[in-house]
Amino acid sequence: MSTRALPGPALPSAARWPTQCELCRQWTAGDALCGDCHARFAAPRWRCARCALPTGTAVPRCGNCLGAHEPPFDAAVAAVDYVFPWDGLVKAFKFDGRVELADALAARLADAVAAACQAGLPAPDLVLPVPLAPARLAERGYNQAWELARRVARERGLPADDALLLRPLETPRQTGQTRAGRADNLAQAFMAEPRRRTALAGRRVALVDDVMTTGATVAAATRELRRAGAASVQVWVFARTPAPGAD
Repeated sequence: MSTRALPGPALPSAARWPTQCELCRQWTAGDALCGDCHARFAAPRWRCARCALPTGTAVPRCGNCLGAHEPPFDAAVAAVDYVFPWDGLVKAFKFDGRVELADALAARLADAVAAACQAGLPAPDLVLPVPLAPARLAERGYNQAWELARRVARERGLPADDALLLRPLETPRQTGQTRAGRADNLAQAFMAEPRRRTALAGRRVALVDDVMTTGATVAAATRELRRAGAASVQVWVFARTPAPGAD
């Protein structure tokens, strides 16, 4: 059965229970990091508008996107780099059952999306998560991409759907694979729901995931969405892995 999130009121920050900062352990208003740690580790960065890699300067595209590695998606937004302390928080959220971290991570992604929209990023019609295969979903108990997607969609006043894009077959884990290996691994991984492909025709889609490393996963999902008739695909990720050797 399809699980859909429709626009609705976001939870006011004042309604959150106080909690301790994941780093310094001082009390904070229901967020994963306190204001001091957030200011230290979440400063805005210039990013490539196409793939979200840090660029250091305000340029529309990085060297990769001007060259042989231009991605199939139209734009990408990332909230933070996949470095300390965000890598630890993502791993806890993704692998240790820390679903309560979704609110804090999604809030930062929503802020990054809002900033990108103010800078000219077109608003999508529909928000979709990168799906998990059934066996992986059963093992984990939740799809971390959906936990982010539905919260960000609610904040942006957009519909979200976790049943339009499917991942019917399990593929080997991406960790440790090369760019080419990741692409080959995912070539046949995704499928638009056959009975609902018309729901994608002509739509502008935002595809949400927790981390983008080489971009192979979101690229494979984008190609399937385009085959199903999506007019455009933009990618929203909480964290972007910096290029090797980047500062």
